[in-house]
Amino acid sequence: MRQPQQKLQRAILAAILAALALLSGCRRHHRVVRLPPVPHPSAPRTSSKPSFPIGYTKVGIASWYGIPFDGHRAADGEIFHKEDLVAANRILPFNTWLKVTNLANGKSVKVRVIDRGPFVHGRMIDLSMAAARKIGLLGPGIGRVRIEVIAAPAENPATDFYAVQVGAFSVRAHAERMEATYARRYSFVRIAEEPGRRPLWRVLVGKEPSLASAEQLAATLRKRNKKVFIVRFDPSEIGVSSGDP
Repeated sequence: MRQPQQKLQRAILAAILAALALLSGCRRHHRVVRLPPVPHPSAPRTSSKPSFPIGYTKVGIASWYGIPFDGHRAADGEIFHKEDLVAANRILPFNTWLKVTNLANGKSVKVRVIDRGPFVHGRMIDLSMAAARKIGLLGPGIGRVRIEVIAAPAENPATDFYAVQVGAFSVRAHAERMEATYARRYSFVRIAEEPGRRPLWRVLVGKEPSLASAEQLAATLRKRNKKVFIVRFDPSEIGVSSGDP
């Protein structure tokens, strides 16, 4: 009677030990599991856009351009005139003012960046014909110069404005119809003629004193016309005075 009872006790004990061993194994298994560490937030990336503060200088080769491009649109939207003191550069922001010094003779000129170029290897800046003349670069064609970013000269106050171009037509009558449509809602709507073999009539809305206000107007106009864009213009180009509304 005693022997069967002892066997039963041993069987129960063996079962308990087996259960404990299994439980212990499970615990050991869970202990080796490691959650990946929470990543630390990375440092914010600094902008890769270059900055060109006043005083920024660089030395390189300058060239000039004139007659073939005179009267054509520059990259910033305004009309390039060879007798204006302006320049083209591949990376400097539009409307940046520069002092350009011819290192061969020490002559300097102040110009405003309105265009992109020169797209010739080894050249840094393209000057208008007038600017090149002032520093003695017309004859040589190219020369080594130093450019320096400067503040906009006080003696050259801005006389130009920003507008939003809403259309361009090869037939003036079509431009006039669009002008009449926009004139019902906006006080300043004008047609600007772009001369050439095939003249183009551009419809401009607004006469904004700053790029920021022009962008606000463009955002409003873009709700109905996705093809609008901002242009810079001088009131004299479209036959109005700077005092007109």
